[in-house]
Amino acid sequence: MLAGTGGVQNPACVVRCNIPSCRKWFCNSRGNTSGSHIVNHLVRAKHKEVCLHKDSPLGETILECYNCGCRNVFLLGFISAKTESVVVLLCREPCLSVNALKDMNWDLSQWCPLIDDRCFLPWLVKVPSEQEQLRARQITAQQINKVEELWKTNPDASLEDLEKPGVDDEPQPVALKYEDAYQYQNVFAPLIKLEANYDKMMKESQSKDNVTIRWDIGLNKKRIAYFVFPKEDNELRLVPGDELRLRYSGDAAHPAWQSVGHVIKLTAQEEVALELRASQGVPIDLNHGFSVDFVWKSTSFDRMQGAMKTFAVDETSVSGYIYHHLLGHEVELQVVRNTLPRRFGAPGLPELNASQVFAVKSVLQKPISLIQGPPGTGKTVTSAAIVYHMAKQGQGQVLVCAPSNVAVDQLAEKISSTGLKVVRLCAKSREAVSSPVEHLTLHYQVRHLDTSEKSELHKLQQLKDEQEIQGVGICRTDMLKRLTIRKEILQSADVICCTCVGAGDPRLANFRFRQVLIDESTQATEPECLIPLVLGVKQVVLVGDHCQLGPVIMCKKAARAGLAQSLFERLVLLGHKPFRLQVQYRMHPSLSEFPSNSFYEGTLQNGVTINERQSSGIDFPWPVPNRPMFFYVQMGQEEISASGTSYLNRTEAANVEKIVTTFLRSGVIPSQIGVITPYEGQRAYIVNYMSRNGSLRQQLYKEIEVASVDSFQGREKDYIILSCVRSNEHQERECLVEGPLNNLKQSMVQFQKPKKQIYSDRRLFFGAGPGIVPGDNFGAVNSSNQNADKRGGRVKGHSYMPFAAPNGTHKPGVHATGYPLSRIPLPPFLVVRTLSHMLFQLVVVYMVQ
Repeated sequence: MLAGTGGVQNPACVVRCNIPSCRKWFCNSRGNTSGSHIVNHLVRAKHKEVCLHKDSPLGETILECYNCGCRNVFLLGFISAKTESVVVLLCREPCLSVNALKDMNWDLSQWCPLIDDRCFLPWLVKVPSEQEQLRARQITAQQINKVEELWKTNPDASLEDLEKPGVDDEPQPVALKYEDAYQYQNVFAPLIKLEANYDKMMKESQSKDNVTIRWDIGLNKKRIAYFVFPKEDNELRLVPGDELRLRYSGDAAHPAWQSVGHVIKLTAQEEVALELRASQGVPIDLNHGFSVDFVWKSTSFDRMQGAMKTFAVDETSVSGYIYHHLLGHEVELQVVRNTLPRRFGAPGLPELNASQVFAVKSVLQKPISLIQGPPGTGKTVTSAAIVYHMAKQGQGQVLVCAPSNVAVDQLAEKISSTGLKVVRLCAKSREAVSSPVEHLTLHYQVRHLDTSEKSELHKLQQLKDEQEIQGVGICRTDMLKRLTIRKEILQSADVICCTCVGAGDPRLANFRFRQVLIDESTQATEPECLIPLVLGVKQVVLVGDHCQLGPVIMCKKAARAGLAQSLFERLVLLGHKPFRLQVQYRMHPSLSEFPSNSFYEGTLQNGVTINERQSSGIDFPWPVPNRPMFFYVQMGQEEISASGTSYLNRTEAANVEKIVTTFLRSGVIPSQIGVITPYEGQRAYIVNYMSRNGSLRQQLYKEIEVASVDSFQGREKDYIILSCVRSNEHQERECLVEGPLNNLKQSMVQFQKPKKQIYSDRRLFFGAGPGIVPGDNFGAVNSSNQNADKRGGRVKGHSYMPFAAPNGTHKPGVHATGYPLSRIPLPPFLVVRTLSHMLFQLVVVYMVQ
């Protein structure tokens, strides 16, 4: 609670936030929240410096590192000095690993963080007594969160301001059904505006100073600036195509300079490659003292708002049948009358199984369809087959979309293999970004079209790109020629592929698409899905899995109101039954049983056998050799990361390195190994720890991918190590920004990485912090199971974890049998999603208190 305004008055119990724009006092009481009020404030406000009260036992002291002066309290800890009555404050990174300090006879292994369980240590800042807390004004967690949000726009706001009319009003929540498109627009438009405003605020506040630049020059002669932009320090994530501004303030020898560019690459070492628009006047003789700013663009939000307006005012934007279905109205079922093909497979694609054939056949006869594709069930192949048959029906071009560029690229490549002419439409900001389907992109086809007119345009554009004709634009005639060539290429395509937001590109403004397929539709917001639909759709296919990750919404107010619910999920709630693909070809059979039983009623069958997913020639000490997974119990303590919004676990990171090293020594190559953790702080710490402490060549550890579940989307690994990091009795959902173990869907996502999102054909390894115990989400404990040691392991002194028998191997036309659930010490969605990235093996590292 705030000190001095009806709050705690004891100087030993209060701390001042030392950020000049804040300087508010808070106590170290937990109250009815999961963390102390000062820690809660530091996390919410993203402040990291504090000062003790002048009348406290330690006096007016700013907490900082003894060695380097770092004031980030989330990095600070203490060790005892040579005399027992003195402690020394040291930061976790980098000073704890500095060799010079190791020579001072301090036991660095005894280092402990100043913040434990989201409270300052009581010897440093006392916890108010019960009597002091009762005398103070009582504040709820909801009030704390609201006033913290209010301080972002009004630093002088008080708790009384929360009572003013109009302050922090909740928006109207989404509904299942809508009277008309105007009501639909009136509900979603404010939510999109909330998300846009929050996104703008966050991006414009994310600036980094004192950036070191490494200069290079691209093949197109444009300047490229390389610099490190650590993920841990930023809530927002950079992706290729993002626009950044690079600045230099100037000095006596150099004038001020700035330039805007697009991110074209992100390296595994967190290095960003920024291609500058203008190459003139770039201070390439300088490497230090630069600043980087995000450049916010409203394009995606504007297109969502525009799509909702079109949906409301343009009667031809969608067919009447789809219009009423999207609004939740009850209408008589219709059938699309088309001549069905004799064979539902497509050239260049694998043969379809029974559930895939049924899905393709059914979708071709319905105006609106949902396809649920559990991990590894071949939804991309199924989608490509559907698009192939739609294109062959002669009803015009097919529009294929997905919320992410990765998903669009994968589907475009698969559709192209059927022999259809595919054009991949990219945002202009991404044309310099390398792509596995570069040859399908519109800009590539324009540049490589073999005509005399095109050749002249190509030379002119090349000169312009190389800055050799500064100040001279392409003349109107040549511009019209280029636009004509683009239009001709687009019109000649059988299929156009782009992101959902990309469907609102002006280059498609005059196109109409009767048939639209949206992949990964469960990861898009409703207004995002609407963008491709309002281009005249009469038949739509939504592909996804509402049991996995949904849309990512940054604004919590908008998420609470329902913006995080996908169109796919709402249609399921309205009674639309998805066609489920039922044969998985990715995971080892013993890994697929959990997601099958927990989320798919035991219907998932295995299209691969144990022998096909057996690793050979790898000497690793598995607790149960024929079971490709185990749980590695840890006793390390979770710590708040440097950002204050995430967690790390040093003990667990050390054991992840040991497991990785053992695999590497056994003959596994780095590209086969993936490390997944739900916490950005742990991800960054594991990367640094392996690079610093690994006993093998440093380059080997750099080649190992360490990422979050979302980052592994669409890829697989042979071996997955899942580091769970933490668990405790104080659930921190209202305290820290990051709390993915509370997310059932994210648990599912991680356990399915064996071949759905990460190529994983070996085994899966997990790690987690103390307190993670078998959760009810994983089903009841099978107390009669006496053969747990034969089914899978939990090692380090604990009994093996019980697992149900694996599902039966797929046989065409045969339905799989369900089995009893096992009880596993992780939330299911996290686990299932991880399994989806694996082919063979899994290891789990987790903690038990």
